[in-house]
Amino acid sequence: MPRGDKSSYSDKQKRQAGHIEESEREQGRSEEAAERIAWATVNKQDGGAKGSGRKTATKTAKKTASRKSTTKKTAKKTASKKSTSKK
Repeated sequence: MPRGDKSSYSDKQKRQAGHIEESEREQGRSEEAAERIAWATVNKQDGGAKGSGRKTATKTAKKTASRKSTTKKTAKKTASKKSTSKK
C-alpha cells in the first residue's frame, strides 16, 4: 500500500475527515493543509486505519495502572522521608 493510501480507513473515518477538512477550508486553510489536518485529527482520535496496529484498551489500561503504582511508590517515599526528618 503506497504512503497516503486511505483505502484501509473505515467509512466513518473517511466521513469524519471530510467534515474536518470542510471546516478547515471554511476557516481559510489551503486545500492541502485542510486535508493534512483532517487526517492527522482522525489518526489522533482513532489511532489510525483498521489493522494499522492501533492501541488496544488493555495496553492503555496497563500503562495507566503502571503510572498509578509509580505515583504511589513516590508518595510512600516522600511520606517516609518526612517522618524520619521529624525525629
